[in-house]
Amino acid sequence: MKTFHCDKCSNQIFFENTLCFNCQSTLGYQPATRSINAFEQTDGGQWRSLHRNDEGKLYKKCANYVEHNVCNWMLPADDPHDLCESCQLTEVIPALSSEKNHILWSRLEAAKRRLLFSLATLHLTPASKEVEPETGLAFKFLEDGVSDQCVMTGHANGVITLNIAEADPAERERTREQMHERYRTLLGHFRHESGHYYFDRLVVDSEWITEFRTLFGDERQDYGEALKRHYSQGPAADWDQHFVSSYASSHPWEDWAETWAHYLHMLDTLETANACGLALHPAKPDEPELDRVILPTKTDAFDAILKEWFALTYVLNSLNRSIGMPDSYPFTLSTPVLEKLGFVHKVVRAQIKAPVAVPGLVLP
Repeated sequence: MKTFHCDKCSNQIFFENTLCFNCQSTLGYQPATRSINAFEQTDGGQWRSLHRNDEGKLYKKCANYVEHNVCNWMLPADDPHDLCESCQLTEVIPALSSEKNHILWSRLEAAKRRLLFSLATLHLTPASKEVEPETGLAFKFLEDGVSDQCVMTGHANGVITLNIAEADPAERERTREQMHERYRTLLGHFRHESGHYYFDRLVVDSEWITEFRTLFGDERQDYGEALKRHYSQGPAADWDQHFVSSYASSHPWEDWAETWAHYLHMLDTLETANACGLALHPAKPDEPELDRVILPTKTDAFDAILKEWFALTYVLNSLNRSIGMPDSYPFTLSTPVLEKLGFVHKVVRAQIKAPVAVPGLVLP
C-alpha cells in the first residue's frame, strides 16, 4: 500500500479515510490514479477534485458511499453507473436488517478494496461480469441460515462467494483454532479466492501450464476426492517441507491459490515498507540489513525480493514479540515453496510487461 497525503493541507491520510481530520476535507479514492484525493462539493451536489493534476474535474460519490457509508470510492460525474468499480463487482450483499450485518458487509467491502488495489498494482484489474459475462469477476457475500443454506466460501466460474461470518473476528479465530491454521484473515480469504480466478485467467491453456504442473502437480486429478482425502486423513507429516500451508497440500489448485495469496501478502507488505522509506541498519554486521525495499513490480530478480522479505519479517516478528503479540509472520518457507512463489512472480511480471490484456482483465 502506498502512503497518501491530503491535497489541501498535506496531512497524512489513509486508504480507508473519508475525511481529513486536519482540514476536514472530504476524501475519496480514484481507481484511475490509484490515489486518495480531497474534494469540495459544488452547488450542484457534485464533487470537485483538489488534486493539482486533476483540479477542477467533477466527480460523484459511489452510491454505497452516500447511502451506506461502506465505500469511499469516486466516479467521474458523467459515469452512467451509480456504484464504483469495486462495488459493481458485488452481486449479492447480506440482508441489512441488522446492524451486525451492516458492519460485516462494510468489513468485506474494505478487504475487497484492498485486494483490488493490489491487483491494480500488478495490472490485473478484473472486468465485471456486466462487461465480460464469461471471463469477468463477481462477488457474493452470503449468510448462513438464509433459506436454510450453509454458505461455503469459494470460487466458481469467476464468482467468489464469501460467508459473511469470516468478517466476524471471533468466528474467524474460532475457525482458525479448529483448523490448526497459523494465520487466517479476511483479506487473506480474498487473496486466496482471487488466486483461483487468476489461475483460470493466467495459467490455464497458457505457456505456463507445463511448468505449473512440474512445481504444483497435475491439476486434472479429481478435486472432490482430493479434498475428501485431505479432510478425512489430514495432510502428510512433512507437508511443511513442500507447501506454504497444510491446505495447500490438498490439491494443486489449492496449492496455487495459497501460494498466490502468500505472494500478494508479501507484495503489499513490501510496497508499504518501500512507501514508508523503511531501512534497517543494525549495530552488528551479522544481523539482517536493509537499505531500501525494491518494489516487486519493478524487478524480475525474485532472489533480491526474498532477501529483503526475510530481513523485514525478522524485524516484524521481533517487534511483535516485544509487545507480547504473536509473530506477525509465522511462516518458514522451504525451497519448494520459494520456487513456487518465484513462479507466481514470473507469471505476474509477464502480465505487467504484456502489451495486450488477458480476457477478463482491464488494461491499465
